[in-house]
Amino acid sequence: MTVSPRRNRPRRDENTQLDAERVRQGVPTVQQWRDGDWQVRGISGGASVKTYRCPGCDQEIRPGVAHVVAWPADDRGDLTDRRHWHSGCWRARDRRGPNLQRGRGAPRHG
Repeated sequence: MTVSPRRNRPRRDENTQLDAERVRQGVPTVQQWRDGDWQVRGISGGASVKTYRCPGCDQEIRPGVAHVVAWPADDRGDLTDRRHWHSGCWRARDRRGPNLQRGRGAPRHG
């Protein structure tokens, strides 16, 4: 009788499997900005199923478009303060002024 050599493969622990929700939504990270610390989570295009309005450019984020979700990391807010941003708008938010909506009759400068 021949015995095959033992294979030393690590066993998969069921507790180390990634939670399906974390895989779908991404893992939040804390980012520091001038206006405080923010929890930021990347959303893949496949996980994006609703239309959102980006506070950086005031344009729609359509379903299927990868983007980020951010909310205050400290006690200033909760999950109702989450905002969906285009990834580029989020990265450029320190370089932009506030997005001011003006009516057609409003002066352009001043």
